[in-house]
Amino acid sequence: MNKKIKSQPSRPRLYVFRSNKHIYASLIDDTQAKVITSSSSISSELKPIITSPSTCVAAKVVGKSIADKCINLGIKQIVFDRGGKLYHGRIKALADAAREAGIQF
Repeated sequence: MNKKIKSQPSRPRLYVFRSNKHIYASLIDDTQAKVITSSSSISSELKPIITSPSTCVAAKVVGKSIADKCINLGIKQIVFDRGGKLYHGRIKALADAAREAGIQF
């Protein structure tokens, strides 16, 4: 990535962090330097749904969850920040699930 991804006031940044075991998604407002909302494979509301946290299925559940939270907050457009990881596998599954839920990026 040649330049740093920055959000605008109308389009917050969706930052995705992937570890070996879990996946995390945070919606960040860079103008105020605050996290608006977040979702992860270790959150208590998603634990009963996710059987294995290190799979693409878990990433899809987290993507749908963060998209639903964004829509409830009235946010439909975001800037996607994959954190330097390749757009492949779990990152792609999370992004596709967010797009299917109605988020544009």
